Amino acid sequence: MTGPSLTVVKVGGSLLTDRDRLRAVLAAAVEAGPVAVVPGGGPFADAVRRAQASLGFEDGLAHRLALDAMGRMAEIFRALEPRLPVSASLDALAGALRAGRSGIWDPAALKAGHPDIPESWAVTSDSLALWLATRLGAARCILEKSAPAPAGADPAALAACGLVDAAFPRFAAAFPGTILVRGPEAGSGRDAA
Repeated sequence: MTGPSLTVVKVGGSLLTDRDRLRAVLAAAVEAGPVAVVPGGGPFADAVRRAQASLGFEDGLAHRLALDAMGRMAEIFRALEPRLPVSASLDALAGALRAGRSGIWDPAALKAGHPDIPESWAVTSDSLALWLATRLGAARCILEKSAPAPAGADPAALAACGLVDAAFPRFAAAFPGTILVRGPEAGSGRDAA
């Protein structure tokens, strides 16, 4: 949809605890453009998990509320880096990326459902970043994490250790580009096969 120079960067909501790193990642997305930023749900998604555990509502509703959580994080990221517009429309985001501009993706449109995306906690922002990267024809998908990635871990190993969601290996298999997981330490990027 946009081409091989594109990078999708998933920014974990847990990076809220590292303000300097979060600001640096968002600024780098603007300067390195075109970059599509996918926000994690952070504390908003954690609140959905707690509410579901307490009240017992179904996974489909929890999934839709977690998409809302990602949208709220998109707004926070925009407040921290005003040069990054938020797009709830995949077409609008793709148009900005084709023009060489970076932007933040709000996945609100997925609340209507999508046949490729199960509505459960098996799919989080990590897998959604890979789904978006595949749809956009991105060359790379980078996951910015607050925890370090095990050296040489493939997508299945990353899922097994809980660093990414359970559906991540399936979405990784469909993505032809490079997957990179970056932890908190400088130069911690790891390629995942």
